[in-house]
Amino acid sequence: MKKIRLQIQVYTFLVLLLFGTACNGPVKKDSSKEEEHPKLIKNIKNGNVSCGMQDKAGNLWFGTSNNGLYKYDGESFSQFTVNDGLNSNKIYCILEDKEGKIWVGTEVGLCLYDGKAFTKIQIPFPKNLPPNKNPYYQNHWVYSILQAKNGKLWFVTIDGVYIYDGKLFTHFPMNDAPNGFLTGNDKVERILEDNAGNIWLGGRTNEGVFRYDGKYITNFKLKELIQNENSPRFKPHSWGWPQLQDKNGNIWFSNWGGAYRYNGKTFTSFTTKDGLPSEVTRIREDKKGNLWFGASDGLRRYDGKTFTHFKDGLINPWIWEILEDKTGNIWVGTRETGLYLFDGKTFIDYTEYKPKTETDKQNLQ
Repeated sequence: MKKIRLQIQVYTFLVLLLFGTACNGPVKKDSSKEEEHPKLIKNIKNGNVSCGMQDKAGNLWFGTSNNGLYKYDGESFSQFTVNDGLNSNKIYCILEDKEGKIWVGTEVGLCLYDGKAFTKIQIPFPKNLPPNKNPYYQNHWVYSILQAKNGKLWFVTIDGVYIYDGKLFTHFPMNDAPNGFLTGNDKVERILEDNAGNIWLGGRTNEGVFRYDGKYITNFKLKELIQNENSPRFKPHSWGWPQLQDKNGNIWFSNWGGAYRYNGKTFTSFTTKDGLPSEVTRIREDKKGNLWFGASDGLRRYDGKTFTHFKDGLINPWIWEILEDKTGNIWVGTRETGLYLFDGKTFIDYTEYKPKTETDKQNLQ
């Protein structure tokens, strides 16, 4: 475990202090220059800060897609890698269960952290699963993790969906279930449980989104959203990632065309004409009821009427994670392994590398 300690820098301006003491009394110190906030990691091209959470003790955890896992206790960052017991440095999801144990989903499977050590957890994948034909993802990637209200853990993987009851893993055979939709083994990427206990699932190789009520799976068709025609990936999209249920009971989904809001009866789409960009990756709700949207061009806050765009200070504006901590701070994880604290106006950089030239900036694009 590697620790990066908070450094304190004291700036003294001898000439100003001398003249200030002689003419105007003591010069007040610039507190903003006294202490530099801690740094997380060096920016890594083709890597992301892909997930985050705050545990019951108040520590912040951030997973990266190339550089392992980081814990921030408010003063310093601790880094965990394969040298500390992780099965991979490519982290894609993280969850603290009701017992305080931390589950980590990686490129090659699961790890469980008990506060002292990591244990590699083997999901018993069925032998009759069809071979994975996805050329972009290898091994046994765990996309997302959910602990349902009944305490059971759901794991969404490239090899299908699995439920863990504390003792056994059960494959969720959606292709065999009534109204099932899983025809391959890489159809789901995100999962959500709503207030009524329904499980929502969705991924980029499906049409629409899916709701499991404990007995049946219902497919909800989504209107195809067409993203910015100037984008190299310009095409309609009808899939959806389940993101959250807001305080008003609406369920939100996103895709590479914008976002959808479902009020229990109808879907309302939000696209560029509404002020929301294409390629929406994350949607979070803060304690005040504002919704935050992370996308390919920065961060947006939605107050229920209008979207406000923020990007000043982001080296790379493509956002992969948004986290509100217990004090109300908004943390943002981006491409090129960037971590930022948003102060309401600008982004404070918690990463070490800052490009100094235009060439450096272009290399991060």
